[in-house]
Amino acid sequence: MISRIDLRGSLPGDLRPVLPRAELDVEAALEKVRLICDAVRHRGTAAVLEYTRSFDGVDLESTRVPAGAIAAALSGLDPAVRDALEESIRRARLVHRDQRRSDTTTQVVPGGTVTERWIPVDRVGLYVPGGRAVYPSSVVMNVVPAQEAGVGSLAVTSPPQQEFGGLPHPTILAACALLGVDEVYAAGGAQSIAMFAYGTEECPPVNLVTGPGNIWVAAAKRHLKGVIGIDAEAGPTEIAILADATADPVHVAADLISQAEHDPMAAAVLVTDSAELAERVTAELAVQTARTKHAERIAEALAGRQSGIVLVDDVAAGLAVVNAYAAEHLEIHTADAREVAARVRNAGAVFVGTHAPVSLGDYLAGSNHVLPTGGCACHSSGLSVQSFLRGVHVVEYDEAALADATGRVVALAEAEDLPAHGAALKARFGWEIPA
Repeated sequence: MISRIDLRGSLPGDLRPVLPRAELDVEAALEKVRLICDAVRHRGTAAVLEYTRSFDGVDLESTRVPAGAIAAALSGLDPAVRDALEESIRRARLVHRDQRRSDTTTQVVPGGTVTERWIPVDRVGLYVPGGRAVYPSSVVMNVVPAQEAGVGSLAVTSPPQQEFGGLPHPTILAACALLGVDEVYAAGGAQSIAMFAYGTEECPPVNLVTGPGNIWVAAAKRHLKGVIGIDAEAGPTEIAILADATADPVHVAADLISQAEHDPMAAAVLVTDSAELAERVTAELAVQTARTKHAERIAEALAGRQSGIVLVDDVAAGLAVVNAYAAEHLEIHTADAREVAARVRNAGAVFVGTHAPVSLGDYLAGSNHVLPTGGCACHSSGLSVQSFLRGVHVVEYDEAALADATGRVVALAEAEDLPAHGAALKARFGWEIPA
């Protein structure tokens, strides 16, 4: 069911080529995406509706979801789901509110200060996936940090669903209602990202787009980056688990399956120094997969090249492997899980011990589940309040402070053969360099 990679004995200098990883050829999708984006740029809503008919099989008159439909979705929401969403929102707000940075003023010299101001972007577009699953949790994870950052204008889009009359899934609409978001669009794929980037008759353009999606969404983000800001090009979800002989194979297998459930391309990777644990987890995967609702999808993901069990000599070698892999989600199931977790350098989020599974982070830990995939955790962060803020330096110098700096500015400007830079300061002092 799941392959093995034996790295016992010695680790290669570059681990990345030997580790399991999904192949996601965003470049191959770009040509088609360019045509879609150009059509939306030039023909607006009409183009979005045409692609919606073609790709989603839904014939809509408007991309904007009526306010009545959002209210009705909340009224019809299962009370248990509403309670869970409200608690998810509460916990996410606690975590993300504490991320908000304060403006900082530094006195560089007497009379000269630099203030770093943190200013939210004016307007954001938040993408919530459709397809195989329903993701009201992604509404929470996108909207809460944007709101806590102080973004003034939020729009959510999610693919239309035939079974719901061309609207996004009602649980997604209900989540929007709980968060006070009333600007929602029934649009998915590359056409929705182009709608946000260029604007249409129904949807004003945004400054930033966040949220995971399929390969067409990722390709559209790549194509439109620069027209809009983006959070990341999300790939298939992935979980890595670093475990030793103390780990419970039932828990480890269940957690690997929980992420494999997303998609046949989802990655599930176990790194362990225990051959016995590897055997027991393999047996558990077979047992647990057979009794899950999405057994076929899970089995395909576990058998894919992106999943595997990696055998190493010890936990230190395991840390080297998981740091090279840079997983979206990393669980630590070792005897000293907290200490081992503190040595992790590359991961979107780290889950410490058997009582902090990834599923908790997906919904209710308070952390954000929009995280870097495909090894990007070695250089990128997950979605947070900072994703929606811009740091702006405000420089204030009085005359004396400027006079004190002028000689050095002139020296550096002339060293760079940019004398007009220095002249801009000398002009304030009668073209003489102050003593």
